[in-house]
Parts: sequence; C-alpha cells; structure tokens
Amino acid sequence: MNNSPDYDVVVIGGGPAGAIAATDLARRGRRVALLDRQGRIKPCGGAIPPKAIEEFELPDHLLKARVTGARIVSPTHRCIDMPIDNNGYVGMVDRAEFDEWLRERAALQGATRVRGEYEDIVDNADGSVSVRYRDADGVSNVLRTRSVIGADGAASRVAKARVPGAGDTPYVYAYHEIISAPTAGSEGVDYSARRCDVVYDGKYSPDFYAWVFPHGDTVSIGVGTANKGFSLRGSVTALRKATGLDGQKTLRREGAPIPLRPLKRWDDGKCTVLAGDAAGVVAPASGEGIYYALLGGRLAADAIEEFLVCGRPAVLAQARKRFMKAHGKVFWVLGIMQRFWYHSDKRRERFVSMCGDRDVQRLTWEAYLHKRLVRAQPMAHLRIFLKDLAHLTGLVRPS
Repeated sequence: MNNSPDYDVVVIGGGPAGAIAATDLARRGRRVALLDRQGRIKPCGGAIPPKAIEEFELPDHLLKARVTGARIVSPTHRCIDMPIDNNGYVGMVDRAEFDEWLRERAALQGATRVRGEYEDIVDNADGSVSVRYRDADGVSNVLRTRSVIGADGAASRVAKARVPGAGDTPYVYAYHEIISAPTAGSEGVDYSARRCDVVYDGKYSPDFYAWVFPHGDTVSIGVGTANKGFSLRGSVTALRKATGLDGQKTLRREGAPIPLRPLKRWDDGKCTVLAGDAAGVVAPASGEGIYYALLGGRLAADAIEEFLVCGRPAVLAQARKRFMKAHGKVFWVLGIMQRFWYHSDKRRERFVSMCGDRDVQRLTWEAYLHKRLVRAQPMAHLRIFLKDLAHLTGLVRPS
C-alpha cells in the first residue's frame, strides 16, 4: 500500500497570498491543493501599484480604473491634491473578480482547487499532516500533505493553532460598501473616477481614515478603526451623504479585521508557514495589503520549496526574514507615523498640511509605486525632516 501523502503542500486560503503561493509551487511541479471557502471577500480599497502588476504578471483587464492622484481631506474639510508625476498611476481592482482570477490561474498551473472550510491540522506519525475540512455539504474530509501554507486571513485559525504568539496582533476593523459609480457630472456628487479620496476626520474614524476609491463602474467607500465601539456602518452612511453618494445603489457590504503589524514568527518549526494577512503583512498607516500579500505568498512558496527539497524545518523561517529585510524598515516608519499623526484631529490637521509639500508628495509616490524607501535624495529627506519637526513642535500652523 502506498502511504505517501496526497499532496506536497496544502494552501489554506485562496486570497492573493494563497493563490500566488499555490501558483508558484504548481509551476515548480509540486502537488498543490488550494483549500478555500466560497463567498469570502475582504473589504479592501483595491489599490495595487505598477510594481505588483509587473512582478506578479497581472493582466490589464483586471484593472477597473487607473488612478492618477489622491485627494487628502482634513478634519476641517481642507483638501490637498497629490498628483502622481511622470504619467504614473495606481491600478484599482475589484477583489471579487481579482481574487477569483488568481485562484483560477493557480488551477491552470496545476493546483487542485478544493472548496470547503478548514477545521484543523493533525500531525501524523510518519511526519506528514492531515488537513481536515468541511465541504459545502457539511461532510468532513481530509487532505494528507507534507507541508501547509496558512493564508486564511487576519483571524487565521491556522496561525492560532500552529504558530506561537499568533493571537497577539492588534487589528483595525475595516468595513466598506461597494456601490454603483455615479455618472460623470452628476449634480451634488463629490467624486472623481481618476482620484482616490482619503479622509482623515475623527467624525468618520477616530484613529485611522475613511476612503472613497473608484473601481470603474463601482466605488468602494469605507472606513477603518481599532475602536470596537465605533459604528463603521454609521460612518460610511455619513460619508456617503457628505459626498452625495447616498443615492447610489449598494451592491454589497463587507467587513473584516486587518492586522496592524507582522507577526514575530510565521512558521511552526515543523511544516507550516503563514502568508498574507495571516502573517500580519498589512502596511501600517496606509492599510495597504494586496502587494504585500502577493509577495508574502511568493516568499512562503519559496520557503516551502526549500523545505520540500532539504527536509529541514529551519528553512521555513526564511519567508519572514526575507520579507522583513526588504520591507521591515518601511513598516517601522509607517507604524510610527500612524501612532503619532492619527492620534487626534489636531495632529491629523497638521499631517494633511504636510501632504501638500511637493517633496513629501514625490517621495511618498516613489516609495508606494516602487515599494522601497528612496535613498538617493538626501536633501529632500532633510527638508522633510525639518518640516516634520516644525509641525511636531507647532512652529508652523496648518495652512
């Protein structure tokens, strides 16, 4: 009798992280099962930088809009425009279509799609593990595998079951409504199909921000906060009224927690590694997660491939080490920014004033679009530091 596992890896969760991990491993000839439950869509503004489009081979038809700038709105309703220079843009996707396309691509590369809800993981005597799940009919099933990638979201059950300290991550709770886009020139509507609006106002979020993001024929309008007692739905209702979007048809509503910092450990020291929101890779301050989820899935796949080749669990830690080497400093800087500037409306007012500075705008877009800190412009960084210091000490007033 052949007692070998059915799969080399079972990927639990079919969002961007899980789908990319499944795709990469299937392309390497690995036996991959992608376990995902149906009907799960994460609340998300849907912004992806050109680097993600190029690096992960994303086709143009997934882009519902190309945004050429942002408008930052202060608590006193001052608006600061941040255009993207040199014909740059941010791609906007609809997560319902985007995630499914990624899952289908994984299947086309050879991954087996399994629809069901993860229950638990059992270690077997031969070193393999059994992933138990319940299918759409409520029947319990088992997938035997050599390794596991946990990409099942911020409240990851895989992480809590397998990785020490996984339950200690703080969260922002996000909620958005996907609505029909208004027609161009609609009276009383404050909206542009080429612009992302980011609203820093305690009325809409006491400690984070609200947004209005274009998706072509639809719009994502949402809010995030770590305050559990704050009414997310009430906030979105108020923002829709303020922007004139309250008359647009509501197509769907979604809510979910979003992690605020990467977990200190992503693997269990045996055969499991985490990716995406399960690993906590959402950028502080901005809440951006799609690019980091895609990258986290790729790094998890790389670590699992090394594990399958050499059999040493220690190599699983490479997924986190490689991610933090590339992006840890960015996450650290954004975390400090969020903790200080989002603290009150008074500070948010000053923060929005800083967003009007051309040095700030240029370096912000370069860092976002290319996913790296810009080191080649020391004088610009010095000017930003001095201006930041002036705002911190109150030497300048919001303009």
